[in-house]
Amino acid sequence: MCFWHEYRTEMSHDLLNSVAATTRHRDRDELDRAVARLLLQFLELRAVTLVRLTDESEIKRLIRLDGAHADAADSGADAEPHALPSIREFPDWQRCVLRNEIVCCAASGDCATTLFPINSTREVVGLLVIEARAPLAARETELVRGILGILRNHLALLDYGELDSLTGLLNRKTFEGYFDKLRQRLFESPPAQLSRAEEPSWLALIDIDRFKTINDSYGHLFGDEVLLLVSQLMKRCFRGADQLFRFGGEEFIVLLDRASAAGALIVLERLRTTIEEYRFPQVGNVTISVGYTQIQRHDVSTTCVERADAALYYAKSHGRNHVRNCELLVASGAIALKSKESEVELF
Repeated sequence: MCFWHEYRTEMSHDLLNSVAATTRHRDRDELDRAVARLLLQFLELRAVTLVRLTDESEIKRLIRLDGAHADAADSGADAEPHALPSIREFPDWQRCVLRNEIVCCAASGDCATTLFPINSTREVVGLLVIEARAPLAARETELVRGILGILRNHLALLDYGELDSLTGLLNRKTFEGYFDKLRQRLFESPPAQLSRAEEPSWLALIDIDRFKTINDSYGHLFGDEVLLLVSQLMKRCFRGADQLFRFGGEEFIVLLDRASAAGALIVLERLRTTIEEYRFPQVGNVTISVGYTQIQRHDVSTTCVERADAALYYAKSHGRNHVRNCELLVASGAIALKSKESEVELF
């Protein structure tokens, strides 16, 4: 009895230490994987896999992160969004998400699968897929629920520090980390792969035209409403895998991963026309100008933003309400980037 008590005390101590170590992570991918490893460590499981939900053309799609088991599952994090499986292909998974409830799947051979919804403060953002040799006992289910509760609270703290309080988009201080993560993937990809037309990634800088006039004419309350509505329209126009930032004031940045040159122009033009055609309360018509550039393997964030800003400046100085690509402007001779890319000449 004494031995059993000491064993349980030691196990509880180890569990608390592991939970504390898990919540040190600030990168969401690493946090998810740490949770999977933690569960595998303390429960007799065959596999633990995190599945993240993303929106693509109004369809919930599944990004399968590296699983925690002997033969790690292939990651879907690097797949093109349209190639990701739809949650509609997995009825049990869809039920788990739509009803926000634990689902025990029908056992297959010696494998019992249990699905747990992963919640943010607002919605279900993913699934925890647990495979075991037998259905989970009540004690094990409660342990998983408790750890997911800690994960939800930790995600809420991350959201508080990473999201813009007005628009709900990522804030400027998170931009560097997301950009470096994307650039690192590009850097590690074989050059031959990056030469394919569908592979490039892009940075777009978006500015609301004559925003100061809106604030001066209607007041900051209506100016804030314009910012909020523009951010909501952005969320509708872009894929769930694209990263949207409020960069400051009336400026926004979009990181478009894995889009062809034609595809990048189409989605940015779609955003421009969507905002142009939208009737903003009291204010009426609002337009945006957009400058964008392809992200290169050896780019740093500042030089990439400067190139996009050069294209944005050209759009602003040539009538506004335009989308302009930096590389095409340089190739046509419309602008010239000097050795210091922040200096731009217009022709």
